[in-house]
Amino acid sequence: MRWSQYFIPTLREDPADAEVVSHKLLLRAGIVRQLSAGIYSYLPLGQRIALKVMAVLREEMNRVGGQEFYLPALHPAELWQESGRWGAIGDDMFRLKDRKGADMCLGMTHEEVFTSIARNEIRSYKQLPQVWYQIQIKFRDEPRPKSGLMRLRTFIMKDAYTFDLDREGLDRSFADQREAYQRIFTRCGVEFSIVEASSGSMGGSESNEFVAKTDAGEDLIASCSNCDYAANVEKATSRLPLIEDETGPDAPEEFPTPGVRTIEDLATFPGGAAANRQVKTLVFIATIDGKPLPILALLRGDHQLHEVKFTDALGATALRPAQAEEIRELLGASAGSLGAVRAKESAPALFIIADLGLQGRRNMTTGANKDDHHLRGVSVERDIKVDQWADLRTVTSGEPCPRCDSGMLEVYKAMEIGHIFKLGTKYSESMGATVLTKDGKPVPIVMGSYGIGVERIITAAVEQSHDENGIIWPKTLAPFDVVVTVTNVKDEKLRAAGEKLYKDLQHAGLEVLLDDRDERAGVKFKDADLIGIPYRITLGKKIVDGMVELFDRRTKQSQDVKLDEIVAQVQKLALPGL
Repeated sequence: MRWSQYFIPTLREDPADAEVVSHKLLLRAGIVRQLSAGIYSYLPLGQRIALKVMAVLREEMNRVGGQEFYLPALHPAELWQESGRWGAIGDDMFRLKDRKGADMCLGMTHEEVFTSIARNEIRSYKQLPQVWYQIQIKFRDEPRPKSGLMRLRTFIMKDAYTFDLDREGLDRSFADQREAYQRIFTRCGVEFSIVEASSGSMGGSESNEFVAKTDAGEDLIASCSNCDYAANVEKATSRLPLIEDETGPDAPEEFPTPGVRTIEDLATFPGGAAANRQVKTLVFIATIDGKPLPILALLRGDHQLHEVKFTDALGATALRPAQAEEIRELLGASAGSLGAVRAKESAPALFIIADLGLQGRRNMTTGANKDDHHLRGVSVERDIKVDQWADLRTVTSGEPCPRCDSGMLEVYKAMEIGHIFKLGTKYSESMGATVLTKDGKPVPIVMGSYGIGVERIITAAVEQSHDENGIIWPKTLAPFDVVVTVTNVKDEKLRAAGEKLYKDLQHAGLEVLLDDRDERAGVKFKDADLIGIPYRITLGKKIVDGMVELFDRRTKQSQDVKLDEIVAQVQKLALPGL
């Protein structure tokens, strides 16, 4: 390609509305342009990069026996109603009606569609296992689209699905996909970790999230300094140091606490209690099985609730904090004086869920459900009718690892780049996808689901690989292998040498961008650094001596190379497999 004819609209300054590094650089390098909030167009450079990501995805999916499909983005509501997700997902789904009034949606994912094909076409265990995948555009009505390609409303995803006869087959398929994902991210030059994660609305028994460490990430990951334990904080746990409680009184004792409204207030109040000796009481309204239910969530006073853990533990499809009037109606007091002791006497419908960190705790302090009053001497399991115990708290840096004896957890920011799920029979049972075993018995197909975001890989690569001058693309994703920069296109000999080198590099199997623009050399160098092509060959004054300059974008090292040797050297650097 000739730069003079190629559409690369670079920008000198960071766009005002771009916040994270990848967003700034993808716009400045002329790779994408925003059409609307969370909706971006790929420009020619961006399309080349996206196609390279997709090529890696196809190669690795095919390597594990994947068969590529291409399914509709427009889905009838009936499929999602069968799985139960039509009513469960909520406003994130784009919904519409066709001209006949039938409910439709734009696909966020394709479990339902693939399951419908499987139930209609797969009859016998002899047809299993199957590995199906597609690379498709997806839609999500993201409430807060931001950070460029990180949080989008329309995006490209590779989603794969495995179909097995039993759980052992699923375990093998899951392991194959996990290894394929590791190869994909390694080939794409992205540093990643594999962490335990919540399955969320996808459901299933187990899921692994692939994350890339970056300050622009919106996920928090807890990892051990000593072993391989790593988990999204929505799933992470830690070992809590043992606290020895005094026995305390035989029953809770009420005492006045005027003006006390927070955990901190009570910790400093005369006769109060340290935060780790308090029971924090939070009130929510959860939708479970389609019905609203008042919930009390109990945690240690110095711990923070993690809403994903909370929602998962309840199996809720919707969750919101209770309003002040709802709280008073339920418990007879305002926030700051709330507790679970005898709470069900006034509100029998209350469901009480307590964090595991409260198990066995005695002589604790909590609200008395009477304004400006608290209770001391509370033994949790003696005085509170807990309906469910669950891990509800958010882990923090410095807590002991749950897996090894000496490691401590570090919590850092990361972005999700892939997610794999053991769905089990969640979709096959609800949608009637069964096969006959050897004995002629119908059993539900056991499924797995595996997703990778194309834009997420591109974003992670830029976040992890850039400098003050622009992007430094991994070789696998770079839009071109090398840029040939002719410093003075008005010099006929220099221009002719550039043209010949351009053709020679192409004949050697390299993807080449010839910068033949009538611009100053400094402008050309800045643009080449900005778009991040791995190697730059500069033709300048040294051409009279048969020499050119070879610049490595990643190392920033330059060297003079003989013109008649440069093709072989770049070929060796850019195409090491040859």
